[in-house]
Amino acid sequence: MLLLDVNHRRMLAVKLLFYGIFLSNHISEGGQNGDCTPKNTLFISPEALNAQYFPSQTIYQKDNGTKLCFNIQPNNNPAGCCSENNFNCSIKVKIEGPGKYILNATEEILSKQDIVVMENPQYNSSCMPSQLYNSSPGFLYQVYRCLNESTKSVRVNADNCSDNSANTGVACKDVTETHYVIFKNKTCVLCKKPVLKSLDKEINYTLTKIPTSPDKAKDVMNVLPCLFKDLGNASTAAVKMGNITGLIAKLPQENQTNMNFAFTENSGVNSVEEENSHSLTGPYRLMKIPKEASKMAVERNGSFLGILLFPEMHADNNSKYYLNSEIFGIEMGAKIQNLSQPIEIQYSNVDKKGANASCMSWDGNRTDANGKSLWITDGCQTVETNNSITCQCTHLTFFAILMSPPPANISASDVNSLTYITSIGCGLSLFFLIVGLFMHVLVRKGKASEATKILMNLFVAMLILNLSFLTNESISNLGIKGACVAIAAALHYGMLATFTWFFMQALHLYLSLRRICTEVKHYMLKIYVTGWVIPAVVVIALLASQKYNSININTNEGKTATMCWISDAGIHQWVNIGYYALVFVFTLSVFIVTVRQIVLMPKAGKAQDNSSIKSNTSTILGLFLLLGITWAFAFFSYGPLLLASYYIFTILNSFQGFFLFIYYYKSSKIIGDGKIHTQSSSTATSKTAVTSPYG
Repeated sequence: MLLLDVNHRRMLAVKLLFYGIFLSNHISEGGQNGDCTPKNTLFISPEALNAQYFPSQTIYQKDNGTKLCFNIQPNNNPAGCCSENNFNCSIKVKIEGPGKYILNATEEILSKQDIVVMENPQYNSSCMPSQLYNSSPGFLYQVYRCLNESTKSVRVNADNCSDNSANTGVACKDVTETHYVIFKNKTCVLCKKPVLKSLDKEINYTLTKIPTSPDKAKDVMNVLPCLFKDLGNASTAAVKMGNITGLIAKLPQENQTNMNFAFTENSGVNSVEEENSHSLTGPYRLMKIPKEASKMAVERNGSFLGILLFPEMHADNNSKYYLNSEIFGIEMGAKIQNLSQPIEIQYSNVDKKGANASCMSWDGNRTDANGKSLWITDGCQTVETNNSITCQCTHLTFFAILMSPPPANISASDVNSLTYITSIGCGLSLFFLIVGLFMHVLVRKGKASEATKILMNLFVAMLILNLSFLTNESISNLGIKGACVAIAAALHYGMLATFTWFFMQALHLYLSLRRICTEVKHYMLKIYVTGWVIPAVVVIALLASQKYNSININTNEGKTATMCWISDAGIHQWVNIGYYALVFVFTLSVFIVTVRQIVLMPKAGKAQDNSSIKSNTSTILGLFLLLGITWAFAFFSYGPLLLASYYIFTILNSFQGFFLFIYYYKSSKIIGDGKIHTQSSSTATSKTAVTSPYG
């Protein structure tokens, strides 16, 4: 066959190939610099194939100067076109899974040439003829026919591969070398190897005694200003003090940037490029210092950043321990607090073994009543994702992740049972609260007494509480911080408002017993304002302090659920338990006085019959629910009473809305003429009468 005929066929086939691959296949139509001119293209395959199907030498498109190279060779022998300067064939592709390939090409290699990964060039033997230079239109036309089937090839160039900064999932998991991940759906992800940069120098300092407790570690932090003087012209230095490792770095006086440092087992302490910090693999601790902290330090005459990792630390509480038995100390030569961008300490490859993790801080000075280091959660958030834990803290001090065993005195089956009871009870209560409000608005609003109006406000507060509780976990799982904060605030407001209206019920009952209500000017207006404004003030204060966030709830089996609530356990204890404790003291006092009055009434009159006893018993039980005394069972959740108190508390309070609706319905009935008939809850003494709240 004449050479001219062969070249002619090649040219015809190449043109058809370009139309097929670069236009019809539309994997990537742009070439280098974003124009429509295809770059030199290297064809490779994850499998070694028979070389007779493909040309070994370069195929050249004269019209636009584009060259093709088919490096499809058996036994990894490179094609002849690989020896030319136009192509770099030091690339391998392997099958990672169905429709997923790993391409170990660098960014530099891919910037000079495009790559077409031929998934299965021998998919159909009829489109891969062995007679390369025989029948017209020839081999390349047949290649085009195969490549034009979208499931047969994937084209990769530097422009259509996204960086793994936006793909931190499975695609770039456990990255050790820079590579491209190619998917059958034509997507391509660039996975960069994290760049660990060694620090400028190393400073060794000898300690007379290695600290084993946080209060001793505080003294070591005072050495950092002296080490800063040893930096000289260097910007950063690794610090070694026996088994203590760390770093010290100069703070730039202008143009501060984020600083990231990684503590790894094999590489020690290194700085990490911010764009690659998410690609770290293996066990590590990643410190992220925002530029806001550096700027604040410089403005307050701080000149250095010092971070020390103290190993072999032991918590004062025998039931708790520090994660990896270590704590971090961070110092910048100035007081840093209230950061809008928190400092982050990320631990990878964490096996909690069922324990609860909580990020804690200690300022180095505060101690508890026993003189032990006082670790608190103030200013720190605990974020858990998969097998990593990240502490986000808005100030500088000592940090540690405190691990505590989960409660072992309640089983998973009990947790599931309590969860079902709560969901059913809250759902049922929500329904009947709405029914009660509907009845009040449409039927009884104009005839309602002051006590009934107060009860309806309690219904509204409990409706908010139940609705926000039932939707809380679903909103938390959305991962939208604003929505989570909103539902957490609504839940907290509903709970505090419920407590407040328990108080209002007790106050009104007390004033009714003393017959003082009629003497108070604008009585109901003052009741309304007090009942709704006080909890609003507390919630607004916590919103301003950014105390609402998503939290993790752990069980003793290591399972985790998320909830939008108060992220600071201390605030939760003081605000909620303290708030209810004050309400409980008053409501219980009024309850005792009222019950005493009911019990003493028979002595002043005739002996009661069975119906009166039943009526009084019903009234007492109703008041027990009406005044929120049932919430006090939370105070008994200790020791042998724990499990029983959980069930009693859950049943009574999740079904409380339902019980109150029944009490409301039975206490005031509509009779034939449309008037409200009120059942007396008791008889009267010569001085004081105890009547139904709906009289």
